[in-house]
Amino acid sequence: MRSTKTIHVVSAHAEGEVGDVIVGGVQPPTGDTIWEQRAFIAQDQTLRNFVLNEPRGGVFRHVNLLVPPKHPEADAAFIIMEPEDTPPMSGSNSICVSTVLLDSGIIPMQEPETRLTLEAPGGLVRVRAECKNGKAERIYVQNLPSFADKIAVPLEVQGLGAITVDTAYGGDSFVVVDASALGFNIVADEARDIARMGVAITNAANEQLGFTHSQNSDWNHISFCAFCGPLEKTANGLTGKSAVAIQPGKVDRSPTGTAVSARMALMAAKGQMTVGQTFEAISIIGSRFTGRIVERTHVGDRVAIIPEISGRGWITGTHQHMLDPDDPWPGGYKLSDTWGG
Repeated sequence: MRSTKTIHVVSAHAEGEVGDVIVGGVQPPTGDTIWEQRAFIAQDQTLRNFVLNEPRGGVFRHVNLLVPPKHPEADAAFIIMEPEDTPPMSGSNSICVSTVLLDSGIIPMQEPETRLTLEAPGGLVRVRAECKNGKAERIYVQNLPSFADKIAVPLEVQGLGAITVDTAYGGDSFVVVDASALGFNIVADEARDIARMGVAITNAANEQLGFTHSQNSDWNHISFCAFCGPLEKTANGLTGKSAVAIQPGKVDRSPTGTAVSARMALMAAKGQMTVGQTFEAISIIGSRFTGRIVERTHVGDRVAIIPEISGRGWITGTHQHMLDPDDPWPGGYKLSDTWGG
């Protein structure tokens, strides 16, 4: 087999959401910080196109690049490549990265518990993994500080009229809507409609509401729309269904760790949840993440929380992505039947 490049990938998913991990074949990108390296990948597009575009990728796929950490406390670092963005943090992807690091032996596993620190583009995240018989069975991720932005504000959406939304940050930026008010029960056969409506709501929110992170001026847009179902009380807190629409038009198969964090920040701001309580989020396929508010903090002048999310990840295979020198589509391609447009 001839190839002008060979990229080594361990494929994985976290509670249903694909989060592959590049473990070799790619040099660390240019940049003095992980954030600068993230920016290079986002602007350059070469690696993103190769691994995310068809025929190697697809709109369903996320790919994480392992890079040497910059922070002295970090054991490993990773850069997240989502279909249309290169974000500060991702809950499902951090679970996939942790699972691959431990289950493949890149970082030595200690049973019954392994602790490690990952450096995401948005900052350090602390990981605790429950391990048994050589498998990281459950990953706990202490996420970036999360906060409510706007609460109960009007938004005009073409085809829907005026709706009421919240916005929040949970390691990534969200517009949050009441699923039942829009006619959704968050079940599998609603996925196409949720994806399409979610993109329209996200685009409207960016045009009318906007978003600015006070400590990271580079992150100045809303990434996702979270459709949130009704809450029910549990012995330790709350539970509820949710579905997150991801650009250019897909629904997260997992409960979305950054959305769990953002929703807990909103619930804390509304007095529905406090430190120590848990929130069990249920995805459109019935998979679950558990969130917990570890403590309160501040992001600039905003009241914020430190959230912890937990879920399970599994390795699904290994791949070597190659490029034949005669391939007429070296950067791959996208078509609107799946990529929107």
